[in-house]
Amino acid sequence: MRVERIDRLPVEASAVRAEGRAPAWALPAARASLVAADALAALACFTGAFVMREGSRVVVSHAGGGWAWSARFAPYAAVLLFVVPLRLLVNVYYDLYRLRGEFSYVDDAARVFKSTAVASLLLVAVAFLYRGGTQFRAFSYSRAVFALDFALALASFGFLRLVARAAQSSFRRRGINLIPTLVVGRGAEAELCIREMRDRPELGYRVIGVVENGELGAGAAEEYEGVPVIAGLSRLAEAIRETRANEVIITDPKVPGDLLFDVMMRVGRNRGVEFRIAPSLFNFLPRKTEIDQIGALPMIQLFREPLSGAARVSKRGFDMVVAALALVLLAPVWLVVAALIKLDSKGAIFYRQERVGMDGRVFLFLKFRTMRAGADDAAHREYQRKLIAGRPDTNLGDDARPVYKLRDDPRVTRVGRVLRRLSLDELPQLLNVLRGDMSIVGPRPPIPYEVEAYELWHRKRLDMKPGLTGLWQVSGRNRLSFEEMVRLDLFYIENWSLLLDLKIILRTLPVMLRGDDAY
Repeated sequence: MRVERIDRLPVEASAVRAEGRAPAWALPAARASLVAADALAALACFTGAFVMREGSRVVVSHAGGGWAWSARFAPYAAVLLFVVPLRLLVNVYYDLYRLRGEFSYVDDAARVFKSTAVASLLLVAVAFLYRGGTQFRAFSYSRAVFALDFALALASFGFLRLVARAAQSSFRRRGINLIPTLVVGRGAEAELCIREMRDRPELGYRVIGVVENGELGAGAAEEYEGVPVIAGLSRLAEAIRETRANEVIITDPKVPGDLLFDVMMRVGRNRGVEFRIAPSLFNFLPRKTEIDQIGALPMIQLFREPLSGAARVSKRGFDMVVAALALVLLAPVWLVVAALIKLDSKGAIFYRQERVGMDGRVFLFLKFRTMRAGADDAAHREYQRKLIAGRPDTNLGDDARPVYKLRDDPRVTRVGRVLRRLSLDELPQLLNVLRGDMSIVGPRPPIPYEVEAYELWHRKRLDMKPGLTGLWQVSGRNRLSFEEMVRLDLFYIENWSLLLDLKIILRTLPVMLRGDDAY
């Protein structure tokens, strides 16, 4: 995409315009190709399931030429007429052909599973109710054929989505298939939004302009975080039309609601424009709310307890199963890591440290040792104190790529650097999970001297067991400031579910493979 700056004073002038780097037919062609591939996969899976189960041919040739369905496949051929339409229609229903905007491999996998399962159930209903009209009324269909068809279709559709998304991510890193986006407002939320979309083009967005919450004066800054400031709030509707933006993200909670509603009515969905609100720390309601009434007054009651009794039991059971399986599967990795630590430097294999858990309880935290024995933690204490206080000098990177972590720490060993990069030093925390001190997913476990520097609202993150991984770890890790990390922790606590835990676990694996710095 190309950003073009033109004079912003006349209403009819284009302030910022993003021109596509791919022809207009490219996205429809990609979508059509995916539909065609799904259709072929649906046919191949159904016929393949029959061959695998029955061991018989699908078609036979006549002596005089031509071909026909084999006698054993003929009843299934009557169902074959419904296979492709049903699979494609259910895929459309579950939005599996959307190629614009953000995507998640986990969400894609969930939608593929739902679509495949629903379509398979409909096919079973067709087979046992329709039966080819009256022709195969007495025929008994094999349930194994439909079970195999489900498994093959699930694997095929999942593989096709994986290939499509990988190609899409590759194009987006080159600036193709990005949604032109306007950000309304300035401040921490706007800065984080712009930075995240710039650093992660695979999300599918490109911020092309900033709209000021107010009017642009003569001395107004022309750029914010490297993005042109194109208009004041009163010209938001005109800015959307002139820039051809498809997404508007409101980051300032002070934007007047009536003005925003008016803009949405004037340039909303009829122009293909989506509006989103980026919530600030205390400007959003958690999902876990209850509608109550006191007399004639309707009230929204927020959950004071992060997890109910049933939720605690289910989360604990999930943690036990995952931790036990991980310990068994990763046992060889433990042996290799232990040997490398011993060969690299003197000292114990494990590092034990006091950490603060749920409700402020202190527990003994386990890690593979990555530092030299007897290393002084004074530098880390001082850095953490500044980080929690929000000091700007704690950013050891730059404005474009911030880093909130001590770099080139001389205490870390050679093997330790590799273990930290791959997060393998965290594996012993599985034992903390089994003991009940930690959870698989949760806030980062703080050190007692960190908690001493907390403000009152920071302590809210101690309302849940700390985790081996968490929302912070898969959302930027050391690129996020301490306050941003706390916001993510509070969001996780207020919106916890087993599905959210599963999503975070699956998103942790790519983070580990990329070698992002661990905490």
